[in-house]
Amino acid sequence: MFRRRSAGATDGTAQDSPGAQSPDGPADTTPRPAGSGASRPAEAAKGRPTPKRSVAEAKRRQPITAGSRAQAAPRTKEEKAKARGNRATRYDAMKRGEQWALNPRDRGQARALARDFVDSKRRVSEYYMYVLVVLLLAVFVRSTAAQAIISPLVLVLILVIVVDALLIRRNLNRLVAERLPGESTRGLTMYATMRALQIRRFRVPAPRVGPGDKI
Repeated sequence: MFRRRSAGATDGTAQDSPGAQSPDGPADTTPRPAGSGASRPAEAAKGRPTPKRSVAEAKRRQPITAGSRAQAAPRTKEEKAKARGNRATRYDAMKRGEQWALNPRDRGQARALARDFVDSKRRVSEYYMYVLVVLLLAVFVRSTAAQAIISPLVLVLILVIVVDALLIRRNLNRLVAERLPGESTRGLTMYATMRALQIRRFRVPAPRVGPGDKI
């Protein structure tokens, strides 16, 4: 049944695995040199099994320490009062149009000229918010006559806004070309149109000119 292996095969096997144990014999615990060619299991080399990738990634995530929590603790009353004062000061400066307090979208000579251009005239779109409030109230009115008026009025309101935006674009681009040659007008029409839709008293920065004033 069993064939005897050749001498070369037997010697090669013996050289490759000198510490192989027989099925009936005890385990060979004799230390072997590094160059003996015997492979050790991963657990014997590290003393512990290789962790899964998810477990290793979870260990790399550092939890929030007590020091970082201490930094995020609520501030004192004096610090909160100082922060409120700083915000109020910045808002007042923003309303006055000071450059250091303005938002990025409001900065620049072209944006300042657009604000003055819009504020120097009375426009129909300025009353957009008032009409919008009336339309919202009319929606809840259970009246056939009111419901029949709402849809045409909304269409007229949209048409007025579009026409006003086109007029703003034409006149404002011409004004910027005269006052600020070479200045970019990208996004200026939308900026001026959105300001024209706001109620005058709620515009920020506050208007520097009144209706009819020259700019």
